[in-house]
Amino acid sequence: MIDLNKNFRKQVLGVTCAIMAVAFVLSTGSKVLAQTAGDSAPVATETVAPATSASEGHGLDRVIKGTENWGEEHEINVGKFIQNIGKSTGIYQMIKQQRVDPNPTGVMPEVKETPRTDWGKAPGWQSLIMIAIGFLIVYLAVGKGFEPLLLIPIGFGTILVNIVGAGMGDLPDGMLAIIYKAGVGNEFFPMLIFMGIGAMTDFGPLIANPKTAILGGAAQFGVFFTLFGVAIMNMFGLNYNIMQACAIGIIGGADGPTSIYVSGKLAPELMGVIAVAAYSYMALVPMIQPPIMKLLTTKKERMIHMENPRQVSKAEKVLFPLMLLVLTIILLPPAAPLIGMLAFGNFVKESGAAARLSKTMENELMNIVSILLSLGVGSQMTPEKIIKGESLGIIVLGLVAFAVATAGGLLMAKLMNVFLPKGKKINPLIGSAGVSAVPMAARVAHKVAQSEDPSNFILMNAMGPNVVGVIGTAMAAGVFIATYGGLR
Repeated sequence: MIDLNKNFRKQVLGVTCAIMAVAFVLSTGSKVLAQTAGDSAPVATETVAPATSASEGHGLDRVIKGTENWGEEHEINVGKFIQNIGKSTGIYQMIKQQRVDPNPTGVMPEVKETPRTDWGKAPGWQSLIMIAIGFLIVYLAVGKGFEPLLLIPIGFGTILVNIVGAGMGDLPDGMLAIIYKAGVGNEFFPMLIFMGIGAMTDFGPLIANPKTAILGGAAQFGVFFTLFGVAIMNMFGLNYNIMQACAIGIIGGADGPTSIYVSGKLAPELMGVIAVAAYSYMALVPMIQPPIMKLLTTKKERMIHMENPRQVSKAEKVLFPLMLLVLTIILLPPAAPLIGMLAFGNFVKESGAAARLSKTMENELMNIVSILLSLGVGSQMTPEKIIKGESLGIIVLGLVAFAVATAGGLLMAKLMNVFLPKGKKINPLIGSAGVSAVPMAARVAHKVAQSEDPSNFILMNAMGPNVVGVIGTAMAAGVFIATYGGLR
């Protein structure tokens, strides 16, 4: 466990150096360890016969590689964006669309292979770099205690898939390739993870104090702000399209399963580095958030005491996941896979009618799926996908998104205090818990408050925006998928 009071500067310096080392290797490896023209092939894209060279123009006029033939439907248009969201609501689809039997003949259709991206080739010795990164990830998990349940399998997946000649990532028989194809590439495992999260989550603090939902919503600003950051990086020559930008932005929610889910839908080619960045920032919450908290709040604000939330009845807890699911069905069906599994797991827990199922979801099933999901993510950490400049951009943008999300929750709490009466003020620190890292973000807010006043207990109050962060990030994912999910 990271100590926020002792050796803090040394820990921050060590973690920063480790992240910079990974970023340096990922960003410069393709230049320092340049392939010869005879040994390499250019990274292929899914578009063919480009009408315009991607290298023409500069700044905002530059055509992004791989998007030469894209039309207006891929552009950011506020009016069209709102229109697409409106058409994706359950109400619109129930009124305007008819349900069609997906298999009217009853005959099992042939399974069509999903078009695969040709990543080109990488020299075998570049795999040594990725193996070293895998060992670094394992060290951060074991030596520094950063999310070991997730980073250890990711690290070993990275090591195993890059063993030259082992073929563990090769289809059809490689173990890691089978794991990836079975549940990571088709978003199956992330949804099972959400089921387990639902079984482990207590929505009581949110139900008792609904206004904290505003803080969780404000923290999602970091997710959308990242789209502007992607546009800026494109001006400097990096190649991110709008769907990749959406997948990168979800990192700001500090939600690994949702990041994997969105990247699988919109940008599967970036899944490896996006997943590692998301899980890394989840693990680094105790490092990243406290400096931002202290920068944006005063000592007086951090010492604000809040009453513990009221006791919530069982009926309220049982009805909440059902209401959440109904609202998702009506307003944002693209988010239903994630929200639906979250609601299912939580309902089983709170109803108490199937305690064995609830225990299985939050223990055995959660552990098994976490192992498989993390190994599958690690299997994507291969040099032809990772060793390129865009990887550094993802790491930087993910950090920016997470920092902005933290700041958004803090500043919203300060704004709410302007309108709240004396004695009902909110400790702004709970706003930082609006990111999706449950319950770590809430614990960090509590520890920072106690560092100012040991008698100040805000943990349960911080859990309100923290659980909203899970829902909010899933909703943001639904918005992105509703807008661009059909364009791949």
